[in-house]
Amino acid sequence: MTAFGLTDDQEAMTAVVDPMGGANQTRVRAYNERLVLSLVRRHGSLSKAEIARRTGLSAQTVSVIMRSLEKDGLLARGEPQRGRVGQPSIPMSLNSDGVFSLGLKIGRRSADLVLMDFTGQVRMQLHEAYRYPTPSGVLAFSEGAAAEIQSTMRPEDRRKIAGIGVALPFELWNWVEAMGAPPEDMDAWRDADIAAMLGEKLNFPVFLQNDATAACAAELAFGHGPRFADFAYFFLGSFIGGGVVLNHALYPGRTGNAGAFGSMPFAIQNGRQSQLIEHASVVLLEKMLLDAGQDPSSIWLAPEQWADFGEIKTTWIAETAKALAFAIATVSSVIDFEAVIVDGGFAASVRSALVQATQAELLKLDLQGIAPPVVEEGLVGSAARAIGAASLPLFSRYHIDQSVLFKEMG
Repeated sequence: MTAFGLTDDQEAMTAVVDPMGGANQTRVRAYNERLVLSLVRRHGSLSKAEIARRTGLSAQTVSVIMRSLEKDGLLARGEPQRGRVGQPSIPMSLNSDGVFSLGLKIGRRSADLVLMDFTGQVRMQLHEAYRYPTPSGVLAFSEGAAAEIQSTMRPEDRRKIAGIGVALPFELWNWVEAMGAPPEDMDAWRDADIAAMLGEKLNFPVFLQNDATAACAAELAFGHGPRFADFAYFFLGSFIGGGVVLNHALYPGRTGNAGAFGSMPFAIQNGRQSQLIEHASVVLLEKMLLDAGQDPSSIWLAPEQWADFGEIKTTWIAETAKALAFAIATVSSVIDFEAVIVDGGFAASVRSALVQATQAELLKLDLQGIAPPVVEEGLVGSAARAIGAASLPLFSRYHIDQSVLFKEMG
């Protein structure tokens, strides 16, 4: 069986006209419906004729599928487009109210729960900051936030929630020292089945993914994905992580850990090897502020609107940019990336300053033998991890883009 319920023989019978091509056999109609939805999402809107051309499906098959999807409320008609000859074409797009999903980001310093519609727009977002996460605390926040979100929805829309996706760092218990958390509290994550706990409390299907991978997937699906075929993605949250995109597909690697940029060997000083995570993270800014006697709480309480940290923020951006430039040169020496995307859990103004500084630092390095990639800001922003999480139920149930998002961990 394939990842989406097709046997190997059924998958082999699909016509490959578009790289995502379809088949006319009725027994794979569910696959073809996913194919149509995936193409419409990728291109924004498409006519029946254009979908038939891209998939290799017959015009009649496409008409039947699109009528069914429109009847189910998943597709919406646009205004007829009149050409020079023939009948006007009617573009079809995703119906934003067709399906909803919840996305939970569990971070090392804060949690977010978002409500996302079928087109990827965030309808509502709730945020909670904490010193460190515990399973019981995250569960309480999730239950309360989900209830608050649902209370704002019409009954018919509540019934359209496809599930909840969860984005969290792997092995949270290994970050005790960095987070200043009691070991016994962090050890609770070792045996916590957060998916089962959330499923029982919220009564929704639950989908899990690494937080940095989810953020990268959100950028691929809703950001620069259509523009760049190959890119490395860096996300600065409490710590730094990322993902790898090759040929418009998220590349998980042999163990699902591709893009673990925080663990990248960085430098050896006094006989000790350091990693990128020690030179580029928001936790470093927190430490710098604490050492200077300043209050760093707005970093986690209001990630889109930090307090005025003055020269300390400027210094942090400069030092982080140097580390990022070195990391970008390193990954580009292994894979000839077209672009490197940088995003993080902070305001757009901070991201812009960081990217500009990183571009300048990259020019100072010896790049002989390396084709420098384009370095650009992420388009999804600080909510990328939660948006990637919210995408998990949608892509699992309604799209064939298994390369964009993984259905489950493990």
